[in-house]
Amino acid sequence: MTATMTPRKRFLAALRQQPVDRPPVWMMRQAGRYLPEYREVRKGHTFLEMVHQPELATEVTLQPLRRFGFDAGILFSDILTIPEAMGMNVQFPEGGPQLTPVVRTAADVAKFGHVDVREKLGYVEAAVKMIRGELGDHHALLGFSGAPFTLACYMIEGHGSKTFELTKTLMVQQPEVMRSLLDLLADVVIDYLQMQLEAGADAVQLFDTWAGELRRADYDAMVWPSTKRIVDAIQDKGGQIMVFARHPGHLLDSTMTLGADGLGLDWRIDMAEAAAKASKQALRPALQGNLDPIELFAPAAHIERRVKEVYESVGGGTGWIANLGHGVIPPTPIAGVEAFVNAVHALKSKTAVPHVPCSHCRCGSEHAAP
Repeated sequence: MTATMTPRKRFLAALRQQPVDRPPVWMMRQAGRYLPEYREVRKGHTFLEMVHQPELATEVTLQPLRRFGFDAGILFSDILTIPEAMGMNVQFPEGGPQLTPVVRTAADVAKFGHVDVREKLGYVEAAVKMIRGELGDHHALLGFSGAPFTLACYMIEGHGSKTFELTKTLMVQQPEVMRSLLDLLADVVIDYLQMQLEAGADAVQLFDTWAGELRRADYDAMVWPSTKRIVDAIQDKGGQIMVFARHPGHLLDSTMTLGADGLGLDWRIDMAEAAAKASKQALRPALQGNLDPIELFAPAAHIERRVKEVYESVGGGTGWIANLGHGVIPPTPIAGVEAFVNAVHALKSKTAVPHVPCSHCRCGSEHAAP
């Protein structure tokens, strides 16, 4: 007999590759513009106001949990809170974020001093505590941060980019400047993620959106060390951390060796190949993903079939967290999200969850092992 687990226990068990009753499910960008209730809140506030005000961030984080059967909520915030805390001016006009002044020299990096994350990012800490209070022990809560390289891209380019020519030029012309910037950012990210964990997050995710723009040799030499240092620092203090990179196919072997608790994979990755590689790692990561977000526009039958395919490709059972291969996009139909969640809920784990006598209360029944 398979026991029914709470969403929080289900998510944490999957991340630890322990038996689950069914795979846990959440979606990157699950709180956002595809939800009418989000758009209603957004009418009266700027994006930064929603990020900076804990009450608003809490409300938006909880909205998809109320509507869908997700097992985990993820803090509503933005990766560019860190450059802002470091003293950069961050704005979100139509067309994407704008950051000033840009970073191009050793002198620019030297201007950044120590960042007290609780002083500069206390609103994030307050939001995590508030969300944890609302969720209680029932749902998992995820915190997150941008990874050093992705943050550096925005700080160097001053905005998003298709070519990252300024970032790559700095890497080849002034590699010591890039390394010093990545090291500085790693220090801040470690403190930031640790603050979120201490405030009540169950795990944290590191988003390295632009890592896939690098060839593997450059990633290994320049980016992997600072990312690895973050993973190790969080785990050394007992925290759990996942890593997600976009366009990571050629980096799969490198990201596998980060030793993260979980590895998020985008839709370009063959999950069976990833599962085979993960099984050979000394520190095997749980795998997360990787349905193409556009497949949520398909009929429910297609979505159900694809969820089953991904599930079978990772072998079923333990160590898989159902998710998209990138964030949900604004025009996504509600029906597609519902079909995705329902398809995951219909799965049955191939590994039974053991029952143990209840030892923490006097109900006399049995519960799923935590």
